[in-house]
Amino acid sequence: MPVTVLHTPTLPEAALDLITTRIGGEIEPCGAFFRLHHGQPLSDSVLSGLRARLEFDINPIPPGFEPAQVRLLISDMDSTLINIECVDEIADFAGLKPQVAAVTAAAMRGELDFAESLQQRVGLLKGLDVEVLRQVYEQRLHLNPGAETLLAGLRRRGIRFALVSGGFTYFTERLQQRLEIDFSRANVLGVAGGRLTGEVVGAVVGAEAKRIFLQQLCEELRITPGQAVAVGDGANDLEMMSLAGLSVAYHAKPRVQAQADAALNFSGLEGVLHLLGMEG
Repeated sequence: MPVTVLHTPTLPEAALDLITTRIGGEIEPCGAFFRLHHGQPLSDSVLSGLRARLEFDINPIPPGFEPAQVRLLISDMDSTLINIECVDEIADFAGLKPQVAAVTAAAMRGELDFAESLQQRVGLLKGLDVEVLRQVYEQRLHLNPGAETLLAGLRRRGIRFALVSGGFTYFTERLQQRLEIDFSRANVLGVAGGRLTGEVVGAVVGAEAKRIFLQQLCEELRITPGQAVAVGDGANDLEMMSLAGLSVAYHAKPRVQAQADAALNFSGLEGVLHLLGMEG
């Protein structure tokens, strides 16, 4: 029987009437969310109509996806696990945030080649003191709502967590240590004489590299991609998201929301747990 998750701890009468009228089925309270068991899969038109009128997230569980079998969650970093795009904030110290942020936004929408756009943005950072990275990490980087709840819930279930980013290892490595993250991969910023060289060292971690990282982790953990959940917000996350058993668009660009299995626009990251049947 199809199941749809209602990401809300309370169900207002108006919302209940709307859902009952459009879908029917039986509603199961689960503490922080509800599960709706219904006879037929939701059509795209019904789902989009409900999402337009409800003030909480609503997500059908994809056919064949087994939440109890999940063993890995892989997440993007910038604007997904954390609240900022790190390259934009670094650029702010060079007085270039508007220019760099515009390129970042276009790349996340899928309008620009990610690798080329990253090299272009990093090139503008040439000469900045590496002290800027510490200031961004300590003063501007914050976890998005629900991040710690998500990580704690995954640990209780024995699900491994991987952080993969088109951003930089300076930030992923610190988050990995601080949050006890299992795996991470990101780009290396070139540094010489205490200043940024304006280059990315090695191959750029973009869309394909993210997908390959997911494949490698599945092989290492001896699981199938169907036992993985991928969370992201930008176009460079789509390849890994398409490979995973469940893809979640977190406050994402329209193109990503259109292609993902689930979309979180009201919920924090704890909403991912609801899709796994966990209250958080």
